[in-house]
Amino acid sequence: MPRPIPLASPRRRLPLRLGLTLAVLCGALAAPAAAWAARGASADAAAVLPAPVRAALARAGVPADAVAIEVAPLPATASAPTAPRLAWRVDAAMNPASVMKLVTTYAALDLLGPDYTWTNRVELLGPLQGGVLQGDLLLRGSGDPKLVLERLDALLRAVVAAGVREVRGDIVLDGRVFELPERDPAAFDAEPLRPYNATPDGLLVNFKSLLYTFAPDPAAGVARVRFEPPIAGVAIPDRVPLAAGPCADWRASLGADFSDPTQVRFAGSYPAACGERTWPVAYAAPAQFAPRVVQALWAQAGGVLVGRVRWAAPDDMRRGRELLAAPSLPLGEVVADINKFSNNVMAQQVFLTLSAVERLRGTFAASRERVQRWWRGRFGAAPLVLDNGSGLSREERTSAAALTQLLHEAASGPLAAPFTGSLGVAGVDGTVARLRERAPDSPVIGRAWLKTGSLRDVASIAGYVEGESGRRYSVVALINHPNAGAARPALDAVLDWTARDLPRASAAHAPSR
Repeated sequence: MPRPIPLASPRRRLPLRLGLTLAVLCGALAAPAAAWAARGASADAAAVLPAPVRAALARAGVPADAVAIEVAPLPATASAPTAPRLAWRVDAAMNPASVMKLVTTYAALDLLGPDYTWTNRVELLGPLQGGVLQGDLLLRGSGDPKLVLERLDALLRAVVAAGVREVRGDIVLDGRVFELPERDPAAFDAEPLRPYNATPDGLLVNFKSLLYTFAPDPAAGVARVRFEPPIAGVAIPDRVPLAAGPCADWRASLGADFSDPTQVRFAGSYPAACGERTWPVAYAAPAQFAPRVVQALWAQAGGVLVGRVRWAAPDDMRRGRELLAAPSLPLGEVVADINKFSNNVMAQQVFLTLSAVERLRGTFAASRERVQRWWRGRFGAAPLVLDNGSGLSREERTSAAALTQLLHEAASGPLAAPFTGSLGVAGVDGTVARLRERAPDSPVIGRAWLKTGSLRDVASIAGYVEGESGRRYSVVALINHPNAGAARPALDAVLDWTARDLPRASAAHAPSR
């Protein structure tokens, strides 16, 4: 029998108050889709944008007809849907950017379960005698969204520990659990070296990206350069000159050239005032990344390779004797990384998995069809246009009303904790951690669980806010306009307005926290 190997990661811990508040939030019941359809028209007052929101939009040059917002109290019981507190263009089909990840992650939690895992397998394609494999070693990927450096290193060391010290053939990588068309990472926005543009893969290694660290060494007059993961056949400088002056655009100061897959160059210098900084960069030749990293890690693990590391040929249908089965992190932890940090390629891996579990190969078309089937069963005719499930798309669409339905359903039942816990806590972690810096007195700090979205022409936010009264609300705000980036203060204004739900005269009597 193959031996499973543990590849665990530290568990996240919330501060006690946040954990208790989150537990209360997760206990709120949601109205089913039928009740939403029957709740009737909103009160006239709900169709008026709050003054702070209007003012922030005006400063950004964004008209009100480019915005959709819904703020609705979470209902006390499933049979008592609540009227929205704010409803503005809630049925308009809008590009939600990365807020679309809420659809993908909730569908995955519902269809697969939070304990679902992917299993990467190591197979022997030849006899093993005295630690020597007379043939190829096959690493069969499962679509694992988080096969990062530490977990791949543990897997390869486990192979050596299991008795494979020398491979007389090749190490063959198989990522064919997904059937994907060729895609240029530069196609979306001409930024192929941005890790958010990494393409999915059945054997996705470290998001196809390197992490560079620059640490000043004033005594030597240089900044030391470190990088991970290790990568075979690529020359990377171990230092760059230090420069005086402020820490401004330090990445541009480096004069970096990543275009040659075998040679990284830094023609500039690094400002000493920056202290230690990190820079994630997608590898210039994505198809070469996994083979180069596996080769380097195999050598570090003490393994000997006579052949080379390569991808399996399309017509190579060989099945070997299984040596190891390595489970991934559970889906509940994976969705936390996706939503808190808005990881596009991880979201696409999960999206593709939804069809891969039903058929021989996962495809975008099949996953779109499966999620649409699930969506219709949950939310009826509420608008949903899917592309890759990550929000990194110009085509994806939904509405504020549809997302509100999802948020209310997700706030109840057994999926409430993993779903709500996957959202960034305002001012604490994820993509909303910096709210504390720009608005230290905001009433939502530590009391809102949010997913953000940002594209050219799109700014969005969705999640839950606890008001000063102790009442909890779903919040969805979508902006589609060329000035959307400048209108993010309007989204902050929506959150603040939602949290300040007590009359000002009685705000002093809000429950203590």
